[in-house]
Amino acid sequence: MPQFLMILSSAFWGASFIFTKGLFNNEQAITPLIILTGRMLIATVFAVPILWLTGRLEPIRKGHLKYFLMLAFTEPFLYSLCETGGVQFVSGSLASIIIATIPLFIPFAMALVYKEKLKANAIVGVVLSLLGIALMTLNDNLSLSASPKGLLLLALAVLIAVVYTLILVKVLDHYRPMTITCYQNLIGLVYFLPLMLVIDGDRLPMLSFSFSMWMPLAFLGIFCSTVAYMFYNYGMKHLGATAASVYNNVIPVFSLLLALAIGQEGLSLFKVLGMCVVLLGLTVAQKTFRRSHNK
Repeated sequence: MPQFLMILSSAFWGASFIFTKGLFNNEQAITPLIILTGRMLIATVFAVPILWLTGRLEPIRKGHLKYFLMLAFTEPFLYSLCETGGVQFVSGSLASIIIATIPLFIPFAMALVYKEKLKANAIVGVVLSLLGIALMTLNDNLSLSASPKGLLLLALAVLIAVVYTLILVKVLDHYRPMTITCYQNLIGLVYFLPLMLVIDGDRLPMLSFSFSMWMPLAFLGIFCSTVAYMFYNYGMKHLGATAASVYNNVIPVFSLLLALAIGQEGLSLFKVLGMCVVLLGLTVAQKTFRRSHNK
């Protein structure tokens, strides 16, 4: 079940890049802050009543509030600003490819901060996946064209995601994954809303507020900002940070497949080869977890 839920979370996050890019293409007045505030609002309205009515919204324990404030400040606040801002300047599939480099850094961060032992097969799996990601960035003529600003924002998102993982370890054993996700979104909304009103409030009357705008926002809020994080936190709790982070490598595959399906991007030989290598890397890294678990 943890592996299956991690795949689903990767699929939702892979689709998020394409839906976000679609919002930028279809709503000329929309900004990253408006998209993110909408996501957090929908996610909070969706999750909080359900958890409260079912009695599954656990109170924050004494001394843990600082972790939740830091957790929400890294993700969704800083991370989402950098990721969504990056998608504004590069293609959805390329953005997902850069975000998928997160597993390269997490094992080293866990070893440095929490003294978690590095496993050889996990490193090999990550390297293979990154090789596949690199192949997916190439056109048939070996060219690569992307905005430096977009690449910088996405690189910052990767760094922030590593910090998020280190903080998440502090609370994973004390709360249900859905509780952590719910508080993240609620606190994230508190961060986003006043900032959006001050900076981009004058753009709100320029939006269409049509179904084609609300549908992607609803998907992003419910599935990407809520369900996917619940699945990821659950998987990380049972697989460990290093093994769980490798599933981020599958995100570009889902992004590319969806982009192809809706005609947002084209297919190339390197993209096909890259997807195959990414899946190979995931398999190698996953075998490492199973061996260590059976011991």
